Amino acid sequence: MKQAFLYLLLILTMSANAQDIIGGAIVLGHTDSIQSKILNEKRIIWVRLPAGANKPGNAAMRYPVVYVLDGSEHFASVSGIIQYLSEANGNMVCPDMIVVGINNTDRTRDLTPTIGKVDFENKPTTDFKTSGGGEAFTAFIEKELMPYIESKYPAAPFRMLIGHSFGGLTAVNILINHTELFNAYTIVDPSMWWDQYKLLKQANEVLRNKNFAGKSVFMGIANTMPAGDDTAHAHRDTSSQTNHIRSILNLADEFKRNPGNGLIFSYKYYNEDNHNSSPLITEYDAFRFLFSFYKLPAKTEALLFDKNDKSDVAAIIEAHYTDVSKRMGYRLLPPESILNAMGHDYLEINWANKALSVFNLNAKFYPDSPAVYTALGEYYSANKDKQKAIECYKKSLSLKDDPAVKAKLDKITTQK
Repeated sequence: MKQAFLYLLLILTMSANAQDIIGGAIVLGHTDSIQSKILNEKRIIWVRLPAGANKPGNAAMRYPVVYVLDGSEHFASVSGIIQYLSEANGNMVCPDMIVVGINNTDRTRDLTPTIGKVDFENKPTTDFKTSGGGEAFTAFIEKELMPYIESKYPAAPFRMLIGHSFGGLTAVNILINHTELFNAYTIVDPSMWWDQYKLLKQANEVLRNKNFAGKSVFMGIANTMPAGDDTAHAHRDTSSQTNHIRSILNLADEFKRNPGNGLIFSYKYYNEDNHNSSPLITEYDAFRFLFSFYKLPAKTEALLFDKNDKSDVAAIIEAHYTDVSKRMGYRLLPPESILNAMGHDYLEINWANKALSVFNLNAKFYPDSPAVYTALGEYYSANKDKQKAIECYKKSLSLKDDPAVKAKLDKITTQK
């Protein structure tokens, strides 16, 4: 069994790596741009597409979209986390997703909802002269960026927003005042001190009275307190030194205080991380929380590899993804590469019925993919059904000419 699992990991790792290498370069994503009439400027975005988006037979596939504020800072980390948790080493913690990094032109203007005249210690400042453009920036996302992404890329109707610091402030503003724009939010150490806690005060009111059913939030809180301090003291403190963390802790209190509003919420305090190091670990924990329903339950996963269990593997997997689809709001299928690897794993350890069940499920979900028929051909070849193996190899070749598959077909055709 251990050997079989190692085989599964090898197949998945090779598949993921091969699809990330283009012309000898390891490609994370590409740049794109959109001319905004609302902001009266050209905006540069970075886009990462799932590897499966470019595979033959996957033209109908759609993927959730993660919009990342401060794109140049967080695009790479978010893309890496998603790639790892969705496919690398057989992980199925979250679905693979499109990542859209929104790069800045005037960060203070775009990521602040109101005009600010004091800093995080409530001291007067002239550093924020261009502040207060948050509503126009939100309108750009809603009316220009989202329609552009959803027309050009294979986007599913599930959107997630990630924001840190001023970006976290923006995420809270959108959650409170433009709730329907996103399904899920990752809020990292938000600047809730902004404009003398104006948005925090509004959030307290809205969270008590608005329905957030179907929305989920994970928030990370960094350790920005003076050395030796703790969160209990920061809650009670009134000094300017704890303004930042105290305002975030107060927001967390309000989230927890209103369980009846339908919002799914969790947060974590990162004692060992400061304001600048907290995004990476928060993003990782956020994906695990926000998509906690996505992965097969541990007991179910163990059942799939129980030699004595006679359950219909395909039925179990299909039922799970039917439930996931309801939660995501659109039809979501298990990754083709995962099912292909699982079927080969069963084939390797001679569990023929389970292998065929999974391979047939893959053909049902991805009828235009040559790889699923190649896998079925390998199954029938291993089980001495020459005629069906030939039919499957021919079907695969009709969808894509592949010398390796042609060699398999020639070999089995000439066998006596």
